[in-house]
Amino acid sequence: MQAAFAGFALGFSLILAIGAQNAFVLRQGIRREYVFATCLTCAVSDAILIAVGVAGFGALAQAVPWLEIVMRYGGAAFLFWYGARNFHAAWQGGEALQTQGKAKASLKAILATVLMLTWLNPHVYLDTVVLLGSISAGWDDKLSFALGAMSASFVFFFSLGYGAQFLTPVFARPRAWQILDAFVGLTMWAIAAKLVL
Repeated sequence: MQAAFAGFALGFSLILAIGAQNAFVLRQGIRREYVFATCLTCAVSDAILIAVGVAGFGALAQAVPWLEIVMRYGGAAFLFWYGARNFHAAWQGGEALQTQGKAKASLKAILATVLMLTWLNPHVYLDTVVLLGSISAGWDDKLSFALGAMSASFVFFFSLGYGAQFLTPVFARPRAWQILDAFVGLTMWAIAAKLVL
């Protein structure tokens, strides 16, 4: 149980910071668009990356220097593009939360975006695979450590996605969406700049 709690605490602390993936989950939760699918995709992706890290892939990432460079610049380019989309939405404005009617985006488009935000983000590999994987090496019970970290991902993403609905009254106003889109855009560009610099 000690290894499981340590894995849970570390896993939770690594995904707690606002990042591209978390901002997207928050937005989907507020919009109430495919929240379960979005949260499940993020949590399962995290679980796969944790398993790979604990299994020793972190050593491979450190042994192949060019892999980190490709992930860094590819991820930065994607985050810059996605941030620009959010700034464009903030500039146009006019969106308000609609709880009635059909969702604006398709499930396929939402899942494609969340998968790109997850798998094209070099921070995910550095934090989840390399860092968490290397720390797990210090534990005899690596399986419990990994399961604890995976549990943290499920708890976090589903809490964020479904907890966002409490912000629904705020986002009934178009101005709130403009602020959120601008915030998400700034977050994406800040992460992209950090990757490049």
